[in-house]
Amino acid sequence: MKAVWYEKFGAAKGVLTIGSLPDPTPNTGEVLVRLHASGVNPSDVKLRAGARPGAIMEFPKVVPHSDGAGVIEAVGAGVDTDRIGQRVWIWNGQWKRAYGTAAELISIPADHAVYLPKTTSFAEGACLGIPAMTAWYSVFADGSVEGKTVLVTGGAGTVGRYACQMAKLGGARVITTVSSLEKAAHSTADEWINYRENDVAEAVMSLTDGVGVDRIVDVDFGANQATSLAILKQRGVIATYASASVMRPVLDFYPFMFKNSVLRMLIVYLLDPEVRRKGEAQITKWLEKSALLHAPVAAGRLDDAVAAHQLVEAGDKLGTAVLEF
Repeated sequence: MKAVWYEKFGAAKGVLTIGSLPDPTPNTGEVLVRLHASGVNPSDVKLRAGARPGAIMEFPKVVPHSDGAGVIEAVGAGVDTDRIGQRVWIWNGQWKRAYGTAAELISIPADHAVYLPKTTSFAEGACLGIPAMTAWYSVFADGSVEGKTVLVTGGAGTVGRYACQMAKLGGARVITTVSSLEKAAHSTADEWINYRENDVAEAVMSLTDGVGVDRIVDVDFGANQATSLAILKQRGVIATYASASVMRPVLDFYPFMFKNSVLRMLIVYLLDPEVRRKGEAQITKWLEKSALLHAPVAAGRLDDAVAAHQLVEAGDKLGTAVLEF
């Protein structure tokens, strides 16, 4: 099979190799998926660069990318043969595994390959694993948002955009923060604040008549902690999936405590299986109704993997970079 891989950490141009690897064979409990699209997420490029704290090469050769979509071509022992021919999207393709989705084929545990309705393209399916599941859990981990006010920071981001849509589908009032009119439109949110031109706390309190918000889906906890404290209601929830600006923030403990607040730090790779099934079921219903807007960014084919990684690192795109093949 054609594949992309690296054998050491470093710059994309220096370490990514494009060539042929042996076709995988599905083991017991696995499915063999012929991939049609591979999503390139920031976590993929950070891992390849060795930018994660304490990063080590866990395998001699790594085929990158956790997300993708394709068709099940074969199944291993214990897997229903009726799944052969099923369109699927992939999650955790390269999490704690040597071979991810930057290849024509992947052999993966059957539950890592989720039914993909025909209403959704393979390129769109390659956007779901990390961004959509992170958004779903961030919004709904602490119960229904019906009738609640949710602030999504960075609503133009890959996770933020899905979070805006999902919270709205869940019956919430959604406010988001962005840095431009273009990003405001991309976010899909009805109400937005340009954080470069406005004091976010003042703007949120003005929009909510001084009441504040019930939940915050946060892309940068350390940078936003003071604002979050100012606008979060009592018994409110902050679900945060990153803190890139301040990687070791000093927690303002007592103000959070006296609001009886919940601070949920999450990583999508480690969701409880039962919780994940619930999220997958809800996402499937939305996909079947074409209720979600996706933002795949065409990044070429497998031969263009280096450029795709550089595109993600540059951060000048709106959406998920996707390789199609």
